[in-house]
Amino acid sequence: MLAAVCLCLGAVFLLPTLKKAFTGEDTGSRAPSAPVELVDLSGLNSPYAVLMDPDSGEILASRNSRESIYPASMTKMMTALLAVENLKDLDETVTLPEDIFPKLYAENASQAGFEPGEKVVARDLLYGILLPSGAECCLTLAQEIDGSEEEFVRRMNRRAQELEMTGTHFCNTTGLYDEDHYSTTEDMALLLKYALQEPEFRQAFTSSSHSTSPTNRHPQGITFYSTMFQALESPQVPGGEILGGKTGYTDESGLCLASLASINGKEYILVTAKAQGDHQTRPYHIEDAVTVYTQLGTSAQNP
Repeated sequence: MLAAVCLCLGAVFLLPTLKKAFTGEDTGSRAPSAPVELVDLSGLNSPYAVLMDPDSGEILASRNSRESIYPASMTKMMTALLAVENLKDLDETVTLPEDIFPKLYAENASQAGFEPGEKVVARDLLYGILLPSGAECCLTLAQEIDGSEEEFVRRMNRRAQELEMTGTHFCNTTGLYDEDHYSTTEDMALLLKYALQEPEFRQAFTSSSHSTSPTNRHPQGITFYSTMFQALESPQVPGGEILGGKTGYTDESGLCLASLASINGKEYILVTAKAQGDHQTRPYHIEDAVTVYTQLGTSAQNP
């Protein structure tokens, strides 16, 4: 793992439809302006969770949503957003710095599969961040934009302040554990809400796979698969589908997921954190997402 950089993984497991009683616990988050049928987050595997309306920013249901968590690879959503906002041309070619790899190897950081000195289209690095959770893609774009990861992290924290992510502080571009690298599920939902307004981010976030352009090291390109969609038996849920997601995992963060779904023509953001388990156990974080989105769909069908 990367010294100041955190990693995440994910997989998926579908749950049967759970109870249709909607009680929605609110722990001090912004309340919706109108009555809403809410899922019961108290029974989730994840002790930290928030359901948001991305159109209005209203919090529809929450569970410890303003308490601190370690966001793991959900951090990479900020890295990807800043890449989209600050790169002049996503079709430009970027060379992966050789000096980032020894640390990546030493820390056993997740990688997309690029090699030192490889010349890659910036857009492919964006997909490498959001689909396979590639740490080398994060560090490469950070250096391309600001010259160093340290300077880029300063940009991340400034952007977090601008987005009113008041419970967030970043120490690295990927989310590997650092005691001072923290956020909240509510802040992560707010980040995703804004990031999805960028068409390039949304396109990558909602893709299940992506094939890169040929490179000097991979003449046939590389095909990436979303860590969420790869294990998801089906994105379909009652009344709609799960559109995209960014998984995360470290020992300290537990299993995390930031996801987007469309239910009965309405989009929802769900962020969960610190579900027990790891990438070799059942994917409890994704079970939680299926549970919540299933309840939203069945609630509308059976008022």
